[in-house]
Amino acid sequence: MPLPNTPVLEFLQSRRSRPAKTLSAPAPSREELRPILQAALRCPDHGKLEPWRLIVLERPALQRLAGLVAPCGARLGKDAADIAKATGQFADSPLAVAVIEVQKPLPKVPPIEQSYSAGAVCLGLLNAALASGWGANWLSGWASHDREFLTTGLQLEAHEKLAGFIHIGTETSAPPERPRPDMDEIITWMAD
Repeated sequence: MPLPNTPVLEFLQSRRSRPAKTLSAPAPSREELRPILQAALRCPDHGKLEPWRLIVLERPALQRLAGLVAPCGARLGKDAADIAKATGQFADSPLAVAVIEVQKPLPKVPPIEQSYSAGAVCLGLLNAALASGWGANWLSGWASHDREFLTTGLQLEAHEKLAGFIHIGTETSAPPERPRPDMDEIITWMAD
């Protein structure tokens, strides 16, 4: 019989993202962030390809990205409310980590599995930040799917794309629990 790591299992069964708008300074220092990043990089990675990289966005970089949202939104025909919300994602964040998917050609590891690995980094980073006592949230949004925004804002290469922004900071208010999936509705057991 395996020995469970009960505290970790209890954390995972009760973990809750914190809305980005409830996060404020202080954010983790570089020294405090390193073990969180290290934990995130211990994710499933078929073929040991490391089909991802991280960009830590400190306040000046976040302010610069916030300034790029309005021109991007105007070009895409977004309304003022959409632009304001997307701008706030960067302008109000104390710290964010951009998880960049970097596809690597290897026939044994299809592109979709590399995408899943980048998503695993996002979830690992989110959970590691929460387990470290910080508030954290995984966001994307329309600007994060715009090639010009990614090229200008994050200097991404043509073969790179964003898996998500993980915003990390000090939680200012605890969110209420939200409804969770009914396991009996979504799980099928197969014995043979």
